[in-house]
Amino acid sequence: MIAFVDVGYADDVGVAACVVAARWTDDRPFEERVVRVSPVSPYEPGRFFLRELPCVRAVLGEVHAPVDVLVVDGYVFLDGDRPGLGARLHGVLQLPVVGVAKTPFRGVTSAVAVTRGQSTRPLFVSAIGIDVREAAERVREMHGAFRVPTLLRRVDRLSRS
Repeated sequence: MIAFVDVGYADDVGVAACVVAARWTDDRPFEERVVRVSPVSPYEPGRFFLRELPCVRAVLGEVHAPVDVLVVDGYVFLDGDRPGLGARLHGVLQLPVVGVAKTPFRGVTSAVAVTRGQSTRPLFVSAIGIDVREAAERVREMHGAFRVPTLLRRVDRLSRS
């Protein structure tokens, strides 16, 4: 099973969402979970994982399906080999992690640019525990006619609820 996670914030509350699918190409989730975490750590530039990690762990704790791969909104590694949220989650959960970012991050050279649909703006795919080229191909073939795949759009919406 593939778990797609995202976290939204309002004041000191984190809204962590998870959408689980059996296949990368699924158009509907097998399972959905939303958890509110309060309080969350304040935002610290370069240390975003301190805020996000507890929220992601909380929502994954509510998921019933066995998770084989985790997909996060963001990067696995930042500039050079500096661990991003994805690498930190991999270290804690011992799961393959795929990062899907909507914007380029200065200094990141390990991400693969993936264009989808009619969009000319790429998504930036990074990975740990799975080959980054394979991860990029899986993201490319995900359901949806738009730049952001259907299930990633769904988890983003849930995290804003």
